[in-house]
Amino acid sequence: MLLQADHLKKQYTAQDGSTVDALRDVSIELVAGEFVAVQGPSGCGKSTLLLTIGALLEPTAGCLNIDGENPYALSPEARARFRAMNIGFVFQQFHLVPYLDVRDNILVPSLAGESNASLDRVDELLEQFNLAERAAHPPAQLSTGERQRTAFARALLNKPRIVLADEPTGNLDRENAEIVIAHLRQFARDDGAVLLVTHDSYAADQADRSLQI
Repeated sequence: MLLQADHLKKQYTAQDGSTVDALRDVSIELVAGEFVAVQGPSGCGKSTLLLTIGALLEPTAGCLNIDGENPYALSPEARARFRAMNIGFVFQQFHLVPYLDVRDNILVPSLAGESNASLDRVDELLEQFNLAERAAHPPAQLSTGERQRTAFARALLNKPRIVLADEPTGNLDRENAEIVIAHLRQFARDDGAVLLVTHDSYAADQADRSLQI
């Protein structure tokens, strides 16, 4: 089992002392080679689930195991390294660094340390995502589809085991959405695992299975 999340819960305390459940008793499993979509209405906890599984937001209750490791049992520094080497993130808003060109944006995950990423690996990703001719361009000079492909290439720099994608087609037209989904499917076929949070029925239909929360 590559990922196993059992009874995850995330609870916040409001200013009036009441509690708010951002995530309620969610369990999910992923094996290598699997592409899974998660759907549900706004506010149901989809993004919270992704952040919790991504070792960015510690759950109030429940257990998380990624490739035999509980990231929340690690120190913050060790957890950051674990996250950088095992989990790739793709977001709807891209989160590219505006003053870096495409090549350097792809290299950003190597700053977390212990990365074996090389310039050859970056060149490989530039070719894979059809970005070689845009390598020296900043995000402001890219199309929306090129920005998302840059963000996806960045997510794959350290050859993670899992890709977590939060509405990656939300800002894309159908042609570019199909390109992104094709890359997600290929990553899963190459023995990775993909967890996709989406409102896009087309994207969800391309997954091996779809879950509702």
